Amino acid sequence: MEIKRKPFQGVWNILLFNWHYYAILLLFIALAVAFAYLFPSQFQPWKVYILAFVAISSLLSLIVSYWIYDRSNLYSFPLIEHLDNKQVLNIHAGFDETSALIQSKFPTANLTIADFYDPLKHREVSIKRARKRYPNSPNCKAVDPLNLSFQNNSFDCILVIFAAHEIRNEEERVVFFKELKRVLKPEGEIIVMEHRRDWLNFLAYQIGFLHFYSDRQWRRIFKEAALNLENATKQYGLITTYKLKKYGISH
Repeated sequence: MEIKRKPFQGVWNILLFNWHYYAILLLFIALAVAFAYLFPSQFQPWKVYILAFVAISSLLSLIVSYWIYDRSNLYSFPLIEHLDNKQVLNIHAGFDETSALIQSKFPTANLTIADFYDPLKHREVSIKRARKRYPNSPNCKAVDPLNLSFQNNSFDCILVIFAAHEIRNEEERVVFFKELKRVLKPEGEIIVMEHRRDWLNFLAYQIGFLHFYSDRQWRRIFKEAALNLENATKQYGLITTYKLKKYGISH
């Protein structure tokens, strides 16, 4: 039976996991309105412009997120194909909203689920809230991203969906991708999906785009891990899917 995401699931999760940010924003707006009402002569127009910018930019981020995560076909994974009857590793960082969908799309895939979340390293409160609300499935395996507990050449395909950027240290990211290469079969493929630190993601998420990495950074990581980039496909202008191989011609 095909699994479908609930309406507004993406936006609701953003609000749920980051409610402190929106609570502070609403408090800021309420205080600004009260100040303008009580001291109208001291509330210059530029303060109104700043207030409007903050409110509109936050609303725009939610609208963009709704478009991508709730209205698009992102979670039907159109760029992920032919996983049936293959050994597949789906590795995430504390919040797994893809494994059930992948298994539903490829019911005969032998899916291994791994989580490299470490509360001592990954201190983002949003991840902690996500993990608490959506606990890992019982068959999820906790792993160290610097020393994956799998045999060499174990998987036909490795999926890393919106997770690799959570490894904030660049040297550790290189080691992580070297480990992915080690456990990948010779003809296997690694699929990485990420937002990029570019102008479109800046327009959509403002300062939040700093949590992502640029295309140049990702390509440097892949090169240092001795992985070959087969192609990089942009989706909806904001997400890039990288397909990597052990061997071949790097683009």
